[in-house]
Amino acid sequence: MVASEVRALFSVASRPEIVSLAGGMPNVSALPMDAVGALMAELVAERGAVALQYGSAQGDPGLRETICRVMAAEGIDDASPDDVVVTVGSQQALDLVTRVFVDPGDTVVTEAPTYVTALGVFAAYQADVVHVTMDEDGVVPEALAETFARLARAGRPAKLFYTVPTFQNPAGVTLSEERRPRVVEVCRRAGVLLVEDNPYGLLHLDGDEPMRALRADAPADVVYLGSFSKTLAPGLRVGWALAPAAVREKLVLAAESAMLSHSVFNQLAVDRYLRTQPWPEQMRDFREMYRERRGVMLDALEKYMPPGVSWTRPAGGFFVWVTLPEGLDSKAMLPRAIQSRVAYVPGTGFFADGGGRQAMRLSYCYPPPERIHDGVRLLADVITDELRLRETFGTSAPADSGGPQAPGPDQA
Repeated sequence: MVASEVRALFSVASRPEIVSLAGGMPNVSALPMDAVGALMAELVAERGAVALQYGSAQGDPGLRETICRVMAAEGIDDASPDDVVVTVGSQQALDLVTRVFVDPGDTVVTEAPTYVTALGVFAAYQADVVHVTMDEDGVVPEALAETFARLARAGRPAKLFYTVPTFQNPAGVTLSEERRPRVVEVCRRAGVLLVEDNPYGLLHLDGDEPMRALRADAPADVVYLGSFSKTLAPGLRVGWALAPAAVREKLVLAAESAMLSHSVFNQLAVDRYLRTQPWPEQMRDFREMYRERRGVMLDALEKYMPPGVSWTRPAGGFFVWVTLPEGLDSKAMLPRAIQSRVAYVPGTGFFADGGGRQAMRLSYCYPPPERIHDGVRLLADVITDELRLRETFGTSAPADSGGPQAPGPDQA
């Protein structure tokens, strides 16, 4: 097992003097706390004997019905509650899928870069992770097909392809509509299970409608992972997997052996909230808040960053992926950034092969707008100082692609 570079930053980045652009924590203060508190009190008073008891490892039937209605917004209109497995966040869903499908030495293919804690799951099950190229439109189908073919020829075929296709963590890019059916078809032809992790899908900041999920058009080929951590509250730890029946049965068995059942209280609280509160209006408020914060970050990047720095422009979600000028090392630079009172996540945490030294992930979801502005300004000063040191002393660090090709500041 390996430590997450994001988690390792928490103790430092949580200090009040540090502007943290590191953690992807949703702003739960935007929730109507009075309504949440009253709802939980009513739940205990009315259904306490059920809410405080053991439950099914598959999850509460009422919540599973509600989850199907939530997924319908992304085009998944054929989901049955019977094929939903409620989990402790989508993180446990990924762990269960990996536990069912991956043996030590099996190959897992992911985007480059990919979600840091997914790499932790794959490492814990002793999988061999292979990255595939992304650009501003997401994973490149031809590169994915070539990777599958190369692995098959080498006698180590891919067991599954893990993707965050919508507002990707960490790069912020979204798989284009044109590429989505092509990626599904590449996986189908290669006989590789496609695992779609979609915690940010309803946090679209451009346009009125969410992207159509990969699972919407490929029910037999995709295991879909969802979560209420970003759209409601991460402290409730409620996520789910939607899987074909044969896979769902194995996930339930794996869940039973892992934790017997998880919190019935939390499941019923989420279900009651979604059924009784104006959740669609709350989601609009969330999107407006994150849209403002994204705008502040992108404007500050354009205003303060020195020449040679580039970044992605996310259409939703929480993250911007920044690529540094050649020769700079984001991991080596981090202590100096912390000393200057700003934190980020080095790109190395999102690669299994040591890549990403020339990149970093910035998050705009948690700090208030004025702190985002100040944090980017402080970070730009650190990068400028690093460039001056490199010019003065001729120092350099190993360079790599750092992930998807980000647009330059004049394009962002």
